[in-house]
Amino acid sequence: MSVNKVMIIGRLGADPEVKTLSSGNSLTTFSLATSENWKDKEGQKQEKTEWHRIVVWGKLAEICGKYLAKGREAFIEGKLQTRSWEDQQGQKRYTTEVVASNVQFIGGQSSQSNYQPNFEPNNQAQKDPFSDFSPEPDFNNTGDEIPF
Repeated sequence: MSVNKVMIIGRLGADPEVKTLSSGNSLTTFSLATSENWKDKEGQKQEKTEWHRIVVWGKLAEICGKYLAKGREAFIEGKLQTRSWEDQQGQKRYTTEVVASNVQFIGGQSSQSNYQPNFEPNNQAQKDPFSDFSPEPDFNNTGDEIPF
């Protein structure tokens, strides 16, 4: 038996990027920061921030693109997925990301709507969302960046 499930709460580091693929499927990506605080042996406050790359597909992607913004807090539930690609120099690159199946918007910002969807896709379309994903040639990739 195996389980691939991720649940995180954090803040967006930038506004989400929304794309519509040639298949018509929507794709939204964003980075989410989670922080851990503690005191070291000398009693000094320490903080460690982890950045998580989030990928959202379909109707949920459209909703995230519309209502999420930099600094907004969100609860993300999904699975880990690692992908690979070749960069412009021909080197193989890897990225691990959270493919979201559930997104809940937490709190709000004065410029944001009070709309707080708890969206879980129905089980009718359980195919792998990456199965029809074919990277398009121009990702504006500048070296080490992820090609989205």
